[in-house]
Amino acid sequence: MTKYIETFRSMVYPWHCDHQGHMNTMHYVGMFDTAFWHHLSALGFTRAYLEEQRTGFFDVKDTIEYKAEQPPGSLLRIESALAHIGNTSVVAFHRMWNTESGTLAATSEKVTVYASLDTRRKTPLPEARREAMLANLVERDK
Repeated sequence: MTKYIETFRSMVYPWHCDHQGHMNTMHYVGMFDTAFWHHLSALGFTRAYLEEQRTGFFDVKDTIEYKAEQPPGSLLRIESALAHIGNTSVVAFHRMWNTESGTLAATSEKVTVYASLDTRRKTPLPEARREAMLANLVERDK
């Protein structure tokens, strides 16, 4: 697996936009969240795996930087990569691009904790998956 992988594609529909004529912040959050779940699945944390293990990921911090307004009709692509793997946590970076203009629309940094769905408390990442993820780390873009 390469460092950044494509995890989401969509377009900006008029209902994504606010009264100022650009995509509203709540839709950036939703698109980045969807990308994150695709990213986790690509790393082996599929829905079936998580259900079988009775585990999940609980977000503890989301940071979004808005780089360029996206009007209705914009075609978007998100790519995702891992920035940090802890014992019980993962930090992922996401970059949203306008595919027609090549403009960076927004970035996201998500901190999430691997947790037991039974105890609702963090739990160590499975060692085999953690080791595989360590090979895919990237440094934060400056």
